[in-house]
Amino acid sequence: MRKNTIDIITLGCSKNLVDSEKLMKQLEANGYKVTHDSENPQGEIAVVNTCGFIGDAKEESINMILELCQAKEEGRLKQLYVMGCLSERYLKDLMKEIPQVDKFYGKFNWNELLADLGKAYRSDYAIERHLTTPKHYAYLKISEGCDRKCSYCAIPIITGKHISRPMDEILDEVRMLVSKGVKEFQVIAQELTYYGVDLYKKQMLPELIEKMAQIPGVKWIRLHYAYPAHFPNDLFRVMREYDNVCKYMDIALQHISDNMLKLMRRHVTKEETYKLIEDFRREVPGIHLRTTLMVGHPGETEQDFEELKEFVRWAKFERMGAFAYSHEEGTYAARHYKDEIPQEIKQQRLDELMAVQQEISNEITHSKIGQEFKVIIDRKEGEYYIGRTQFDSPEVDPEVLIKDEGKRLNLGSFHRVKVYDADDFDLYASLV
Repeated sequence: MRKNTIDIITLGCSKNLVDSEKLMKQLEANGYKVTHDSENPQGEIAVVNTCGFIGDAKEESINMILELCQAKEEGRLKQLYVMGCLSERYLKDLMKEIPQVDKFYGKFNWNELLADLGKAYRSDYAIERHLTTPKHYAYLKISEGCDRKCSYCAIPIITGKHISRPMDEILDEVRMLVSKGVKEFQVIAQELTYYGVDLYKKQMLPELIEKMAQIPGVKWIRLHYAYPAHFPNDLFRVMREYDNVCKYMDIALQHISDNMLKLMRRHVTKEETYKLIEDFRREVPGIHLRTTLMVGHPGETEQDFEELKEFVRWAKFERMGAFAYSHEEGTYAARHYKDEIPQEIKQQRLDELMAVQQEISNEITHSKIGQEFKVIIDRKEGEYYIGRTQFDSPEVDPEVLIKDEGKRLNLGSFHRVKVYDADDFDLYASLV
């Protein structure tokens, strides 16, 4: 065990990662040495930042906690703390079931850990973070919580009501991160398009992004997790007018049939969804759309599923993920619907939908052969430099592989490349 060393383990989404980065900075400001997601944790203290969204994520979080409990029992760890979404959602159960954990914190009170360690929260470091990403990009969380009440989703139960961060605070954080070398910002929230409604009484996402785009040193801004109902259309203008706002939108649509959208409590119709996609394609030429869809929600008929496949073929999403419905306790669906679609039918629909998307992805990827793109270099792997275009978000999207031909490419640097080959997902390119 390394004295005065704390290992932070982050599970789940990038929003959790931002919380871990803020905690790491606070711990360092109080004299601790901190590691993140170490393959071989050796600190005397461990902190697990958990995910509580869906079954697999919950299981991963529990397994990690139990693994560290064993390390504690074997004398390889002195103190174990747990924070994050799982802890927020099941606090009392976890305290009872896993007493080996020294203390559980929820999603929003993790700074109490400092007081429990005999340290003070440093307000002068409130917007500072220890970046765990490559130093040229960062995730930027602009709000917490969600006011949408989709039938299947436990997020509002975990995070509570939507709370926007003040715009000036966000912009100060962007300037601070730029001063440390960050060029690319992944703007994240549980629900982006609601930003500002609580603070300013109107949707302020377009204004926020426009102000961010005007900050010197901000090279790319990419938007994640938008909602289709009441989409703030002025964002189209901002995307068109500012080269550093990536032509990219991550907008979870979940389904297309009016029957399912109603059962899912999405407050949007099939007609409105088709129109929104058309507006995106017309108003922001070349935009790449990422979406997430769900199959097997209670009430989904074969006809609903056929409508969904037809929609995917029509929309030709550049990026698409999908998952099968599972009952989440406490949600509207768990309370009011019977989970009557057999698991094998859900899996069959999921496989069918992803097969449709794979053909589309393949077609889109191969259509880029012969084209030139600006890429940012993330890392070096073997004989390739790995980069991304403005259409590729880290971790989730395809990458561009550039063969090392003797010219050193610095991580975080931009280059123009020409694509000469492609597979189902990634592009192969050479420097122009």
